[in-house]
Amino acid sequence: MDRQLAQVSETHIGIVFLVGDRAYKLKKPVDLGFLDFSTRERRLEACRREVDLNRRLAPDVYLGIADVHDEHGNPCDHLVVMRRMPAQRRLSTLIAAGAPLGPEIRALARLLAAFHAGARRSAAITEQGGRDALSGRWEDSFEQVERVAGDVLPAGDLDRVRRLVRAFLAGRGPLLSGRQAHGRIVDGHGDLIAQDVFCLDDGPRVLDCLEFNDLLRWLDGLDDAAFLAMDLEHHGRPDLASAFLDAYAEFSGDPAPPSLRHHYVAYRAFVRTKVACLRHVQGEQTAHAEARAYTDLALAHLHAGAVRLVLVGGLPGTGKSTLAGRLADRLGAVLLSSDRVRKELAGLPPERHAAAAYRAGIYAPQHSARCYHELVHRAGELLALGESVVLDASWSRAADRDAAAKIAARTHSDLVELHCVAPPDVAAKRILARAGTGTSDADPAIAAAMAADAEPWPAAVTVPTTGSPDEAVATALAAIDAAPFALPVD
Repeated sequence: MDRQLAQVSETHIGIVFLVGDRAYKLKKPVDLGFLDFSTRERRLEACRREVDLNRRLAPDVYLGIADVHDEHGNPCDHLVVMRRMPAQRRLSTLIAAGAPLGPEIRALARLLAAFHAGARRSAAITEQGGRDALSGRWEDSFEQVERVAGDVLPAGDLDRVRRLVRAFLAGRGPLLSGRQAHGRIVDGHGDLIAQDVFCLDDGPRVLDCLEFNDLLRWLDGLDDAAFLAMDLEHHGRPDLASAFLDAYAEFSGDPAPPSLRHHYVAYRAFVRTKVACLRHVQGEQTAHAEARAYTDLALAHLHAGAVRLVLVGGLPGTGKSTLAGRLADRLGAVLLSSDRVRKELAGLPPERHAAAAYRAGIYAPQHSARCYHELVHRAGELLALGESVVLDASWSRAADRDAAAKIAARTHSDLVELHCVAPPDVAAKRILARAGTGTSDADPAIAAAMAADAEPWPAAVTVPTTGSPDEAVATALAAIDAAPFALPVD
């Protein structure tokens, strides 16, 4: 009889034996607080949960449970029995080999979206997707990292993470409650990393869901997907991470704003920061660098996902609408224009001209006040839903700018104010060149009258527009990057 030698691997909670086409997982008799395998009965129950939960995504891999018997024939322990996966088809191995993975990533996104569509939902599960639950998980991680980080993280990094997180969550109540109301919170996988994904010819297999704590597995489906996106990026493949999240959004029909994607990726990266800090305390040499790398990743996504209100103002002909449109494209932001909103409120198509004398017709003070009020109101609703907003208007009155600043503060959004400028002769030529096209009704005489009435705008960054549009965009983006982020709730 041929005997096969088993390959053995060990973790802090279990041992895996690879024999032929089977894998056998034995749980160690440990009690770590967050999991308790200290008795045979507890280990048996853990085996049952592991098989049942993982069969949701890989039914042909998790074959069942086998008993281990002592010398008297009595069961003394238990094994999870699995179909052995080909190591060379592990997703992390394929990434390291530089394999082309476009189709595999789309197939994986399709599988996860279908899994989430049919996943269990309940009131208790939905509660875990709310702002309070998410904030609680972040705060737990902050406390644990602060306790053990020591000199692992650069000075100020933990504080920057904490400030950005708190500001985002403080202003995004409607976004997160909307996710709950639309059934986006599911009993998911909870621990989706490239190490546990196998890309087979007949489709992907996803193993090792988080079975020992239901609360950590009850999460927003996008949060579940973001875990793998974070891991792909950590493996040096941000292109695969973006492709995976794009495909997941396509297959799941998830309308989440980019800010929420970034937030969940940052959350998953910071969880890894916490784990790396704990390993560093235990003496693991590589954990120091890993903690910093994961923190850098979290900070990058928190900055990218900051919700912003950008005011792009200036007199007619200064190029503000051109800059506003280009900025909205670069930031993935919603663009709202005073010209369009003004005519919408007046019941006019945006392209219909409604020229009138200065401060007359639909440009009379009461109409302008109504237009700016509506602009700011719409911006506030979008900001609370996690959408960054670019507001294209003259912003020549300080009262209108103050109203915008208040809505940015109320939604804990970053406020950036940009003032486009161009010499009067250049602006006049632009106005005359566009006459009869677009949504603006201003002429050089109205522009001159507006210039005489415009109130100082000291808080704005001046953006000259006599150069190329790309130069103006670069100036504006630099101002956005340098702007202070929103203050968190105390």
